[in-house]
Order: sequence, then structure tokens, then C-alpha cells
Amino acid sequence: MVPSPERIRLVVLFGGRSAEHEVSCVSALHVLRAADPDRYDLVPIGITRDGAWVAADDAVAALRRGAAALPSPDEGDRVALDILHALAPRGVGAPVVAVPLLHGPMGEDGTVQGLLELAGVPYVGAGVLASALCMDKAATKAQLAHHGLPLARWLAARDTELDDAFTKAVGEELGWPVFVKPANLGSSIGISKAADASALGRALAEALRYDEYVVVEEAIVGREIEVAVLGNARARASVPGEVVPSREFYDFDDKYTAGTAGLRVPARLPEAVAAEVQRLAMATVLALRVDGMARVDFFYEDPGRGFLVNEVNTIPGFTPISMYPALWQASGLSYPELLDELVALALARHRRRSRFRTDRGG
Repeated sequence: MVPSPERIRLVVLFGGRSAEHEVSCVSALHVLRAADPDRYDLVPIGITRDGAWVAADDAVAALRRGAAALPSPDEGDRVALDILHALAPRGVGAPVVAVPLLHGPMGEDGTVQGLLELAGVPYVGAGVLASALCMDKAATKAQLAHHGLPLARWLAARDTELDDAFTKAVGEELGWPVFVKPANLGSSIGISKAADASALGRALAEALRYDEYVVVEEAIVGREIEVAVLGNARARASVPGEVVPSREFYDFDDKYTAGTAGLRVPARLPEAVAAEVQRLAMATVLALRVDGMARVDFFYEDPGRGFLVNEVNTIPGFTPISMYPALWQASGLSYPELLDELVALALARHRRRSRFRTDRGG
């Protein structure tokens, strides 16, 4: 079918060179099922683990097989796509919007967003700077601390800085136990809990399998509260939700494989407390210059320090059990309506940014 001028060519990017490859595939499948074919000319494009862009037909076939893996271009007679050609609009009056559903590095960290900026293609979600900031947990915490937002105690280091002095600092400044995380990854991949200095070494080694920077955080005893944010300059916050892990902490299996974590939407919070976490979520995305969408995750110590910002996800999961769409559903916005608004926000930001001059002028 040749798309009419009124339909938007919606390019859904999924897969990617990341340990979160499978999660991205499942998110894409759900988005493709929910998108209105009368409003969108749907073009799914998969990115293999080795970075090749795969034609739409092969991408759809991979999703129907269960989204476990994308076919590489060297399998049979498949040919890798030319990236810019794949993103280009098809004819006059046929707008294109990209939906990057690429969790983790090489997708959520500003790299693909930079490519889309260079190609002049509107895209859903945070821009280059915000994507890079929010992907790096250490950079996120440093920026939020600068803006005075509440955080748990933390330390960060590069692999070349991990020595006895760092281990001593962890024990003295954070105390035991601690959580150790790769700085640039999500979906709880590579995260370990360390009860003492000997366990810290093993946890650091696990985190360094995924990134050269690590973040070590004090262990928090508190509730896990999440807020979804939607919008550009005038964003709004959803009702808060609560994650109730079935394990010691909310790990990858709890989120995606077993699906045993409980999600309470909305969270059971007094009205004033819910309003406070919504305010903090809005302040967080403002400090990080996030457009489009984000899920802001908090720890809630009560009694104690109250809400502490944990991390910010600029491409939150869109699987059937994901918190982000569930929060908006509870806030009165259905899944298809959420997708429509994200596309409209992408086009609005592109129009706004396109007004700036690229010459020196007079």
C-alpha cells in the first residue's frame, strides 16, 4: 500500500547492540500491535547485535518468531539497509517519525538520537544531551546533585580507578551492603549486591563486563516508587506507581523473564506525598533537559529521608507488563493515545528546533 499524505510513516527501531536487545524487541512488538494502521504507515526496522540494520520484512518475521534474535545480513541473501535511506520520507507530504525503542547503549545513550538529528528526522523521546546524561548513572547523579535533588549516597569510578583506596572509600562513605551497577546500562543487567569488601570485588567484576564505569550506591531500605513524565516544555506527570519485587531487589528476571514483581498502580500514598513525588519527577526531567517521555524511579524512605531519585529512563519499557504505559493508563491515557501523543510531541519539537537559523544572519 502506498501511504497517503495524511498518514505518518512511523519507523520503529528495535533490537540494537545491547544486552537489552530482547527487551527492545518485545517493546517493539507491542507498539506495532497498538499503532493505528489508519494513522500510520508502520515500518519496523531491526538492528542486529552486530549493528546491521535489517529490512522491515525480516524484522517482522523475527518478531513473529518470538523476538529472540534478528537475522544478520550475512544469513542467506539478506542485505543490510542503508541507514539514511531507510529513514527518508517517501514522497512529498508524507511525514516520517522515528520511534527508537533501543534500550541501553547504542540506542538510548544519544548515539541514535544524534544520527536522527543529522538525518533531519523527527523522533520520539529525549534529545542527544538528555539521552546521554540519563544513560550514564554517574553523570545523572552529578547533574541532579548540582540541582539540589535528593539522592542516595554514591560513588563512581572508572575501571582504572578501582583499587584498595576505592574499596576503603566504599566502606567508610557508604557502609555495607552496597549495590554495584554498570554506569551505562538498564533493565537491572549487571547489578549485584555486595555485603562486604570481598563481595565488592566480585560485584565490580560483574559490572565491568558491561561498562568501563561503575556506580556503587548505599543500600536503601524503602519502597520503590515510579512516575511517568510526558511532554516537552510543558510536561506532566502520571500518578505514581509502586514496584513490589518478589526477590531481594528488582532484577532482570523479576522485570521480564519471570514477571513476578508486583506493580501497584496507583501507589498507595497519601495525596500530599503523591503530589511531592510528582513534583520531584518534574524537577528531575527539567534538570536533565528531557523531552518527550521519561520514567523517573525513586526510593521512598518513610520514616527517613523521604524520596530519593534513583534513576531516569528515557526509553522505558513498552512491554505488556511495563510500568510506563500502565501509569498512563491509570492516569486516563490509553496505550494508543499515548503513542499518538508521543508522535505529536516529536513533530512539535522538530518544528520548534527547525526555526533556528543555521547561517550568521545580518
